[in-house]
Amino acid sequence: MSWEQRNGHGEYYTRAHHENGRVVREYVGGGEIGRLAARVDELVRQTRAIEHEEREAERERIAAIEDPIVVFGRAVDLAVSCELLVAGYHRHDRGPWRRRRGRR
Repeated sequence: MSWEQRNGHGEYYTRAHHENGRVVREYVGGGEIGRLAARVDELVRQTRAIEHEEREAERERIAAIEDPIVVFGRAVDLAVSCELLVAGYHRHDRGPWRRRRGRR
């Protein structure tokens, strides 16, 4: 999105977008139409930026809630693994817990 001037004539507004892997510039217009299109594009950019910030804040809020739960779950897994090892169980190739043969 930019204002361009070619061959010394007045300025006009263009938009750039990707099409089949290439950047294509689209002529929008000059004068009042160009200014209105530029303002609309600026509002769209601002809206996207605000939405991005809101999504980022939501991710951080969820991570703050999830992190202690994940740590607790790992601690429980470790405690259960220790108890099962002490009780004579083992895991072959990280599979399910099994009781060792021949031990009581």
